Amino acid sequence: MSNIIAGHFQLQDEIADARIALLRAGFAADRISAFYVNPPGQHDMYELGGDHDKSPGAKETDEGVVQGGATGAVAGAVAGSAAIPVAGPLGPVVGALVGAHVGSLFSFSKMKDAGEAEEGSAENLRAPRKSGMMIAVEVADSGQEQRALDVLRGLGARDVERAEGHISAGDWRDFNPNSRPVPA
Repeated sequence: MSNIIAGHFQLQDEIADARIALLRAGFAADRISAFYVNPPGQHDMYELGGDHDKSPGAKETDEGVVQGGATGAVAGAVAGSAAIPVAGPLGPVVGALVGAHVGSLFSFSKMKDAGEAEEGSAENLRAPRKSGMMIAVEVADSGQEQRALDVLRGLGARDVERAEGHISAGDWRDFNPNSRPVPA
């Protein structure tokens, strides 16, 4: 693994300027990678799309649907029984169905909000990396690292970070958009 210095820019023109500046600073063209980081949840890391095989924080949803549905069905049946003089013999059945449906919405209270910690996991933390244009350069030593930092910061790069990986033929193949960036 090599060290990589990367930074975000707002516009493609700024990325083009950064590429030229890095080339002028002595970095090889095949060790510079420019790309767009998709918004959280849109990295298409799974066959069905997205960043996770199921929504973070939705682990207890099944349990919530069952609990809420059962509770709502009982409450609806009781309410429907009281309505037999008005609704007839279907009152408890309709009441149970409506109560089960409304009660199943209880599952939403079991879901975690974005940023709320998942027990035993950091899976539901807020997105670690902002979306947008990014340029990265592989550096061989601390001198090159400082030169890359000076170039990117001098051009106004935001969220400059340090990572490990490989850039080959201008492609940062082992880039993980969900990894937590290490500020440089």
